[in-house]
Amino acid sequence: MQEDNVVHEVVINDAFDRDAAITPQIYRILRERIIKNDLPPGSKLSEPELARHYEISRQPVRETFIKLSEEGLVIVRPQRKTQVTKIDFPTVLQSRFVREAVEADIVSELAGSADRALIKDLRSQLKNQLKVAKTSRPDFINEDTKFHRTLAEAAGKEIAWKFLEGLNSQMDRVRFLSLGQFPAEQLVEEHGKIVDQIERQDATQASAAMRKHLRRLINDLPKIVRENKEFFDRFDPELIDA
Repeated sequence: MQEDNVVHEVVINDAFDRDAAITPQIYRILRERIIKNDLPPGSKLSEPELARHYEISRQPVRETFIKLSEEGLVIVRPQRKTQVTKIDFPTVLQSRFVREAVEADIVSELAGSADRALIKDLRSQLKNQLKVAKTSRPDFINEDTKFHRTLAEAAGKEIAWKFLEGLNSQMDRVRFLSLGQFPAEQLVEEHGKIVDQIERQDATQASAAMRKHLRRLINDLPKIVRENKEFFDRFDPELIDA
């Protein structure tokens, strides 16, 4: 019963619009809580309890659990409570690999035109990133996501970005778990170098800057896992303990 109470406390203050589609809202609320590690691995989610809390039928909650399960964020146990999974180490590695390949091509393509309006927008985002980095690490991650999404949308790769969003669930959990370890100012500097190369219309260097930027997570991953072993599954002990 204790875990059920934790879930109730987590969702009670989330905005819920009864005039809008229900399932996407429940999905957004729970997915965000899992990725931000407000619901750590092992947290139990009750379909009937969530339905009672929001005064809705159980169907939207059931559909949400299925979507979260497809992303590897929960494991659904029929006739029992649904449980938040651990962060799958191999999935993090492969997600980063795919993201690097896609985003390196995106910035390479953008460097072919160096749209002035895009560059202006990105420079403005860099200023915002520096500002929130000093006040709120979660807000910085949101700004970081906005930066990468802007690049994808500017290249006309909205569908690819949506694919990456689903793929990045486990990697995003690591990003929030490691908030205190990433030097935000350095990440902004790396963003700036990407923008510089796009503006210079240097496709090769823009791609290289993006690859270097996205490899930072992998470089720091052993330390992150070492300090948060209870959050991870299927990691190589020899790599982590080295």
